[in-house]
Amino acid sequence: MDSLDLQVLQQARDWRAQGRAAWLVTVIETWGSAPRPPGALLAMRDDGLVVGSVSGGCVEDDLIERVRGGERVARPSLITYGVTKEEAARFGLPCGGNLRLVQEPLLDTAWVDQILERTARHELVARRLDLDSGEVGIEPAARGEAFRFDGRQLRALFGPRWRLLIVGAGQLSRAVAQMALMLDFEVICCDPREEYHLSWDIPDTRFSKAMPDDLVLELQLDPHSAVVAVTHDPKLDDMVLLEALKSPAFYVGALGSRGNTARRMERLALFDLSPAEIGRLHGPVGLDLGGKSPAEIAVAIVAEIVAVKNGVALVQKKEGSAVAQAPGVCARP
Repeated sequence: MDSLDLQVLQQARDWRAQGRAAWLVTVIETWGSAPRPPGALLAMRDDGLVVGSVSGGCVEDDLIERVRGGERVARPSLITYGVTKEEAARFGLPCGGNLRLVQEPLLDTAWVDQILERTARHELVARRLDLDSGEVGIEPAARGEAFRFDGRQLRALFGPRWRLLIVGAGQLSRAVAQMALMLDFEVICCDPREEYHLSWDIPDTRFSKAMPDDLVLELQLDPHSAVVAVTHDPKLDDMVLLEALKSPAFYVGALGSRGNTARRMERLALFDLSPAEIGRLHGPVGLDLGGKSPAEIAVAIVAEIVAVKNGVALVQKKEGSAVAQAPGVCARP
């Protein structure tokens, strides 16, 4: 459900609209260590131009050479890389990894339009490809489903872009927004205070002057949505939390010290929120990285959002990693 795959589909559709031939390549199976998971997508134009990735580079080079050499796949076909140790080394597959792909010509783009339209409405959909006939079907998908391939049909999931609602338009919000954009989040900033919204100028973001709780209801937050409240104004932060904590948003966080967070939870308990809903609040927001500047605090916030999005336990360091040393102190061997 990587939203970058939606960009791959959009680019392939645009190539076809320009009269160019295009092919889609999908990872269907991997063995051992492989750089890209099943479902990863690449689009390739008739002159070898590509967008997306199925291996991280080396396999793409071979696919490009095939097209530039005149190969024109007319129906869905299977390609396997790395069957032998020599091939794995040749194509840069780590640790002897193997990779199996489906390459298909993009002939009809109506199904691409359908996926782009439905995911823009924050729907989760699946594309079903029959390798025998080349027929493509689009159908609803449920959260928790995974990519499937049974030898004849593949079923790949496409979901809406991850999106982040930032409440408050101060310096910290600007840093969080810029980092989230780099991670391909759709970013929305909300601040009804006149003195703040006039200075918001982060490109490729949406700005709203609505009251935060009203905007949460308007956005209809889904499991692809995250909310961070950083206004330092309890009236605004608490308003958005009252609605966001009841929503399916995968992450809800609020800036504040441990003391302020405890008092905030006491206030929230006075309203129609259950203990489980209040317990969803990430506060103090972000990982404890010891940051002091807005940029460092933004790193901590965005890192926590990414960890929750990816279902990773919120630990400070990976098991087995080096222990941080104080400045000027060398670890003994």
